[in-house]
Amino acid sequence: MIRTRIPAMLLTAALSLCMGPTGSSADDFADQRQKMVVFQIADRGISDASVLKAMASVPRHLFVAPELRDMAYRDSPLPIGLGQTISQPYIVALMSQLLAVQPGQRVLEIGTGSGYQAAVLAEMGVHVFTIEIVPELGRQAIEVLNALDYPNIRVKIGDGYKGWPEHAPFDAIIVTCAPTRIPKPLTAQLAEGGRMVIPSGEKYDQQLLLLTKQTGKIKQEKIVDVRFVPMVDRQGKTY
Repeated sequence: MIRTRIPAMLLTAALSLCMGPTGSSADDFADQRQKMVVFQIADRGISDASVLKAMASVPRHLFVAPELRDMAYRDSPLPIGLGQTISQPYIVALMSQLLAVQPGQRVLEIGTGSGYQAAVLAEMGVHVFTIEIVPELGRQAIEVLNALDYPNIRVKIGDGYKGWPEHAPFDAIIVTCAPTRIPKPLTAQLAEGGRMVIPSGEKYDQQLLLLTKQTGKIKQEKIVDVRFVPMVDRQGKTY
């Protein structure tokens, strides 16, 4: 996939014309959303047009608590309750771009959280299968995603370490919580030629990794140091 840098002034004009279905109606946060895309995302080198358009379309403020909505478009993660967070906008964009997905492909997400990352991917035209281990968060995400009418997202409440084998193989897998080691069930469910973006490591020593499957073998590339919530099982034990 060829990506070119889009000047901020041209991007601003383009975004005003290409808002997706969820971003087409006026709202109090439209200007904040557009500035987020231009200054936090595009100016840092994210150039995939489908990622930029998706993040200009998805109403991020609806995925956080009402009392935090004024902070929804800031350059930082935010708490969503139960010890979990919604990732910093730039990290969402970076991980989405690294997947290099095409419309119609199937993507597995581990760690639904608020549902925001799933919504961004859905706006990019892929079919999203997303798993959340915390029942309360899973139900909240389902409620928001249903309200925004995303028919191409399926949410499951369960242990993401095990993946979703009945719907495998997946063209791409994105993991939004950090295991200490790469889960073998996930690499097994990645299609040949597929890409997985995953943070991995101990709490204060994590790296965002890009994994690609080539002739059945996994190639690993370090992208950047990160800090994500840990991947845990149903008893809260870290994987």
